Amino acid sequence: MKRTILIFLHFSICIGTFFHFLSHANSQLSAQEQGILLNLKKLWGNPESLRHWIPTNSSSHCSWPEITCSNSSIIGLSFRDYNINGTVAPFICNLKNLTTFDVYNNSFHSKEFPRALYNCSKLEILDLSQNYFYGAIPDDIHRMSRLRELSLEGNNFDGNIPASIGQLQELRKLMLISCLFTGSFPQEIGNLSNLEELKLVDNSKIVSTFPLEFGKLKKLKYLWMARTNLIGEIPNTIGEMEALEYLDLSENNLMGRIPGSLFMPKNLRIVYLHRNNFSGEIPHVVKALNLDVIDLSENKLTGTIPDDFGKLKHLTSLALFLNQLSGKIPDSIGHLPGLVYLGLFNNNFSGSLPAELGRYSMLEKLWISTNRLTGQLPEHLCDNGKLVEVIAYENQLVGELPESFGNCSSLELVKIYRNNFSGNVPSGLWTSSNLNMLMLSDNSFTGELPERLAWNLSRLEMNNNCFSGKIPQGVSSSRNLLVLMASNNLLNGTIPQDLSSLTILLLDQNQLSGSLPLAIDSWKSLNTLNLSRNAISGQIPEELGSLQRLSELDLSENQLSGLIPSKLGFLNLTSLNLSSNHLTGSIPSEFEYNEYAHSFLNNPGLCANRPSRSFNLENCNSSQKGSSLNFYATIAGIISLVVAVLRGLLFLFSLIRKNKFHLTWKLVSSQKLSFTKSDILSGLIANNLIGYGGSGQVYRVVVNHSGDIVAVKKIWNNRKLEEKLEKEFLAEVKILSSIRHANIVELLCCISNDNSKLLVYKYLDNWSLDHWLHKKSRATIPSSSIDHVVLDWPKRLHIAVGAAQGLSYMHHDCSPPIVHRDVKSSNILLDLDFNAQIADFGLAKILINEGELATMPAVAGSSGYIAPEYAGTTRINEKIDVYSFGVILLELTTGRKANDGDEHSSLAEWALRHIEDGKPIDDALDEEVKELCHLNEMCHVFKLGLYCTSTQPSTRPSMKVVLKVLLQCSQPIRND
Repeated sequence: MKRTILIFLHFSICIGTFFHFLSHANSQLSAQEQGILLNLKKLWGNPESLRHWIPTNSSSHCSWPEITCSNSSIIGLSFRDYNINGTVAPFICNLKNLTTFDVYNNSFHSKEFPRALYNCSKLEILDLSQNYFYGAIPDDIHRMSRLRELSLEGNNFDGNIPASIGQLQELRKLMLISCLFTGSFPQEIGNLSNLEELKLVDNSKIVSTFPLEFGKLKKLKYLWMARTNLIGEIPNTIGEMEALEYLDLSENNLMGRIPGSLFMPKNLRIVYLHRNNFSGEIPHVVKALNLDVIDLSENKLTGTIPDDFGKLKHLTSLALFLNQLSGKIPDSIGHLPGLVYLGLFNNNFSGSLPAELGRYSMLEKLWISTNRLTGQLPEHLCDNGKLVEVIAYENQLVGELPESFGNCSSLELVKIYRNNFSGNVPSGLWTSSNLNMLMLSDNSFTGELPERLAWNLSRLEMNNNCFSGKIPQGVSSSRNLLVLMASNNLLNGTIPQDLSSLTILLLDQNQLSGSLPLAIDSWKSLNTLNLSRNAISGQIPEELGSLQRLSELDLSENQLSGLIPSKLGFLNLTSLNLSSNHLTGSIPSEFEYNEYAHSFLNNPGLCANRPSRSFNLENCNSSQKGSSLNFYATIAGIISLVVAVLRGLLFLFSLIRKNKFHLTWKLVSSQKLSFTKSDILSGLIANNLIGYGGSGQVYRVVVNHSGDIVAVKKIWNNRKLEEKLEKEFLAEVKILSSIRHANIVELLCCISNDNSKLLVYKYLDNWSLDHWLHKKSRATIPSSSIDHVVLDWPKRLHIAVGAAQGLSYMHHDCSPPIVHRDVKSSNILLDLDFNAQIADFGLAKILINEGELATMPAVAGSSGYIAPEYAGTTRINEKIDVYSFGVILLELTTGRKANDGDEHSSLAEWALRHIEDGKPIDDALDEEVKELCHLNEMCHVFKLGLYCTSTQPSTRPSMKVVLKVLLQCSQPIRND
């Protein structure tokens, strides 16, 4: 018994000693790991986001939110969105049990893949996404054999994706998104038999076919390969991915027929194949009965909608728009219980819509415009009270609108113009509580306008119908109504006096009578007013001249009489028509120009003080005709003499220039040139002058027999401006000579003498952004470019991304950072493919101490683009460029100029007030490019512009963040 007790005591002592040593070892390990963390914090410059890393005891670090521990030992490090600027330290792998390292969305940087992580022998999850890593993925990446998740998204990794990545057999997730990879996608990825998620989206430098071997990925659930330059056809092996749930191959260059096996995986829920070049018919056999979203839009598909689509009881969204599909829409589509969105516009569908559409589902959006559909709109569209948008314009639809529209309070948007609808509009539709836009033009509707309209209605278009009766005062004074277009109807009565917030009013070709109102204070928002072809009489009220926003005025073909108010000359009118009235007296002097030559026709009582042949008006003082002719002849003689003298001086100057001028110039370049300084100097003539930069003239010069073209900016030195211009010249040379980027204009050389400085750039054919974006600038665009005068939204977004890439490079990749200080649309130049390049660095400032505010002796920049803190303190950092770029985003989305808010505000202030007033973003967007398929993108970019133009610099995003958001905006929104 004693022996047993002794053995037990001995055993207990051994166990106690073991646990004592184990506890001591754990304590030592914990202290060692905490020391590693504190060294990391110090290495990364003690970032503010880690200020709570303060040691209190040996295991306190396990409670820090970035740390995951198991058995008091660190197994995970996560620094997502921590704004850390640093490197991956080799001693991280001294954390022997580390399985997860996540540094998503920081500023970690390295010239190569951080191979030090190879020493983390237990690492399973590695996320280096959204940082600044460079170089190629190493060929021996397979040494990280325990990896289950690898994400390298949004870095600058380049070169080929190594085949050895196919040896990481434990991988469940592989995310190689938005990098600079070249070559093609390695077929060895097909060997990753345990892979469940594969995301290869936005690798724009890769050109690849869809690898046949991907069919071996039997466990793959999520495949995202949008915007990766895929070419060729989709192989039939895609149907062998039996676990596939999500498939996105959109926005590539795939072609041929969609393989019949595509809809075979039984678990498939989401299919995005839009914006490719698929042809032929849609596969007619569907085994994937759990399909939720099908998007085959913007291809070249023909044939009909497969009958099997009517069996997809879980289908919520069907997008087949912008194809060449035809035939009748199957009635079975109307019986789908889950259908929320049906997008079939821009095809050749015919016949009537399914009669039961909307009866059994929570239908929200019906987009069927631009087809050949006939019959009536289905009566049950709004049975479940969820219908938001009906877009059915440009069809052959007939009959009256469904009576249920009168009780459909969910409706926000109705576009049914250019059909054959008739009868009265349901009374409830006019006042529907959420209705924002009602477009009924080009039909045969009858009836009268109601006493009031929906409180939220911003746009009412009813041109070319048979509406009659008076315009009720409540209609025109609706608080939110901005656009009322009711041309060519049978409306009668007088013009409403209260137009409230209207910006566009078209009432031409009606039966309106009476005089124009005299008290028009409420008309101040009007931009366009057309009352032509009515029976309006009386005089033109002088008060019209106080409508400062008015740019288009048409009162022609009425019975107006009396004088033209002189105050009309104060308006900045781009279009004026007062023809075919009974007006008398002289026209205001501001209109005596050729652009208004057709504005006053058929008014026999009108005359001009400076008549011309184009006006065809009498001289207001005919007794002075002879003296006027003599005066003009004298002036012409003087002008001829001056021209002769100038030609002589010019000839003399050219002789001096040929003999001496070229000898005084000095050319400096850091690269081989295909031209000489003589080629440049001889091209500085008036015929080559194309504009003005921030401090000089800009010329377009053909420099050799090959037809190469350069842009030359001439900075001239005279009087006491010399010192300032010299500094600007040196600043631009210094900056452009030190940086190389695809989105920053390339400086070829500089040429100088004692009197002038010349900067020679690569010429960009498509001028600057402001030439294309703003109407008054478009007149300067060469006629050969006329087809591209209106930039569509994809081009605008492409330009925004390019400019953001240039600024992001300046702010984040240049050491030290560079602040441009004069970012504006006229300093964003465009090549033939509308790739953006930032120009005009004469005001730029290099921040010697990164992150430290610098001061400048005076404010520089351009009106409407200047950040408020810069104007007040002249203290600068990168955030002033972010503000200016935000203004450009607002220009791109609204079409307005930077200083075009209203009479008291800039565009940025106007946009902010628009939102604060509770107005829809849609109303602020440029009507020339606003399309439903791009509306979400435009709204997101508008919001980003507001974010960038925050009055407090600290609340503005960095250009790195701005670029990320723009890249995301260029990707379709997913609802998976």
